[in-house]
Amino acid sequence: MATNPPNSSTQPSSFHIPSVASSAAKIHKPVGGEVHEDDDEASRLPEISRIRSGKRPAEEGSMPTAKKNTKGPLDIIYYRKPEEKLKKGKQPSLNDACDKKARASCCQYIARFFYRNGIAFNVAKSKSFKLMVEAIGMYGAHLKPPSYHELRVPLLQDELRLTHEMLSTNKKEQEKYGCSIMSDGWTDTKGRTLINFLVNSPAGTMFVKSVDASADMKTGQKLFQLLNSFVEEIGESNVVQLVTDNGSNYVLAGRHIQVSRPKIFWTPCAAHCLDLMLEDIGKIPKVKKVIQKGMTLVGFIYNHSLVLNLMREKLESELVRSGVTRFATNFLTLHKLHILKAKIRTMFTSEEWLNLNASKEVKGKKATAIVLQVSFWEDIVYTLKAMGPLVKVLRLVDNEKRPTMGSIYHAMLEAKEFIQRNFNNNENKYKDIIDIVDRRWSIQLHHPLHAAGYYLNRKYFYTNPMIENDATLLDGLYACINKLSANAKVVDAIHGDLA
Repeated sequence: MATNPPNSSTQPSSFHIPSVASSAAKIHKPVGGEVHEDDDEASRLPEISRIRSGKRPAEEGSMPTAKKNTKGPLDIIYYRKPEEKLKKGKQPSLNDACDKKARASCCQYIARFFYRNGIAFNVAKSKSFKLMVEAIGMYGAHLKPPSYHELRVPLLQDELRLTHEMLSTNKKEQEKYGCSIMSDGWTDTKGRTLINFLVNSPAGTMFVKSVDASADMKTGQKLFQLLNSFVEEIGESNVVQLVTDNGSNYVLAGRHIQVSRPKIFWTPCAAHCLDLMLEDIGKIPKVKKVIQKGMTLVGFIYNHSLVLNLMREKLESELVRSGVTRFATNFLTLHKLHILKAKIRTMFTSEEWLNLNASKEVKGKKATAIVLQVSFWEDIVYTLKAMGPLVKVLRLVDNEKRPTMGSIYHAMLEAKEFIQRNFNNNENKYKDIIDIVDRRWSIQLHHPLHAAGYYLNRKYFYTNPMIENDATLLDGLYACINKLSANAKVVDAIHGDLA
């Protein structure tokens, strides 16, 4: 299971917004009618067709007349789906100059729709947005947009039906290749503990349902009953593994699952395991001290408006504020401080800083002392060397673009090598860190499925000549074969192929 932080949309530095006075001057209110802000814009829509046709307003007359395009049986026969048109690529244009102007006008209307309705700019990256625009273009002129009622009733029902049809493909893949059940627990604004259940197969990840588990989270036995009922719903024969976080209640529930259903693996969440590794490293006295100092410095800056303004002026950048639960944010905070070290030191020794009242306060003097301490910056470097390779693995497993089961084992081996290399292979400097990684790895993260995934990954199999003789990998591979095979004959046949 991997959870990702929310996408953040980057707004453009500036865009034109019509003034209130100019907009009001363009709105004409008919007698007994209502004022609609978009009425005047609708009257300018024929401008797009005028640009594409190459006619000037004088040639068209005072009122543009729209020729209704009729569609016959051949249009339906040769209609191409938007998905197919996206794959074909851009068609050659007959008149690039006119198309460029027409496109600019169309895009301005689309952009205005985004701005006025507060739609995140990331929506423009979604495939469904591109398909919508393609579908409108292929329909042609005079498309009547869906009404409020159509959107909330018939079209919503149709989309639900199409979604179920689409998910039927996922269910066939689950039956053919097996699947992983992923549970993601979270707490809403009302304090309820909710669990999202998802199913992952080669066809992709499918959300199934969300359950209010406020009454089941306290004991592992009740949580086991909840997870067990969901396995029954999906079908035990289709499930390879059940992925949860590493809470003690989940650990107990996972053990019960493996006893009652011996053909299913229980796998702790890799992202949660790595976060716990970072938390344990954060308890090392030197690391704990520098994290606290970094949080104190950043908190002081962001809690004083004048200091914050000075920081933005001097640094021309923002710092990263530490989170409460995800310890990877501590790494990001210190990493940003390390990058801006020279500018931060310049800021806290500048005349502008000394003239601020905050510099004479107790907290201001403490912040200055932290910035001017040589040991503070040296400890930041130590912490980055210790945490950096693990944060890289965390980014790998905490993504939704591609499966990582076959890469986790190699990524952890590589991370340990990087940590040792960061400290110039001086065991006295990295021993405590490697001990923490090995402890979490052996108790929680190391799993037969990880070993089998690494062994069966062609990228690593053919680049590592010793992989076939690695006892740890072979033990994990055979454990998976014995557990997931239907009977002893299948096990013997697979062992014969591997021999």
